[in-house]
Amino acid sequence: MTKLTHYFSKTELTLWSRSILLILLSFLIFDRTNYMTLAASLLGVTSIIINAKGNPIGQLLMVIFSLLYGIISYSFAYYGEMITYLGMTMPMAVFALISWLRHPYNGNRAEVQVNHISKKEVIFMSLLTLFVTLIFYFILATLNTTNLVPSTLSVTTSFLAVYLTFRRSPYFSLAYAANDIILIILWILASITNTRYISVAVCFIAFLANDIYGFYSWRRMEKRQSGAN
Repeated sequence: MTKLTHYFSKTELTLWSRSILLILLSFLIFDRTNYMTLAASLLGVTSIIINAKGNPIGQLLMVIFSLLYGIISYSFAYYGEMITYLGMTMPMAVFALISWLRHPYNGNRAEVQVNHISKKEVIFMSLLTLFVTLIFYFILATLNTTNLVPSTLSVTTSFLAVYLTFRRSPYFSLAYAANDIILIILWILASITNTRYISVAVCFIAFLANDIYGFYSWRRMEKRQSGAN
């Protein structure tokens, strides 16, 4: 515990603990039965705060979260979410884990080397994202996916997030934050049918706060690493 309190700042510990408390309270109020949702939420928010430190362990937790979240999405016919997390986010988290482990900062495997992507790569990434979005739109439409448009936008932001995570860009957190906003909308819509999904929406509200902090943390890490070099 002493090592953990020294590794994480007071701000990070406060953000994480309050997020955990919010998730637990929403589970007890709105759900109380689906422990897979609770486990996924706790794993997810822990993954984000560890990722904010540039620690590869966060990507390992993201692999497990993606598996659980894919199952949860299937239960409400959010096939876009299921396909995205099982077929894209989970495999990309594995690749990101390998990438982060292969690029430690000054040999410190607990902190990844922040990367800078070129303007040409930004253009390539944008075109690739557009292609993925169009392909998934027709796939999801064929599967009669619930709330098709926001589900498709979720694929778009998720792809950007996993691409930028793999490339070790600080902007992956902003892409995840955009994805969180869409997912909050999706699960609020789902909660109209079943109130237990309110706890999932609350989970992504907690994720949003942590992802915003993650971007701030990575920008600080980027400046520190650039200054040291």
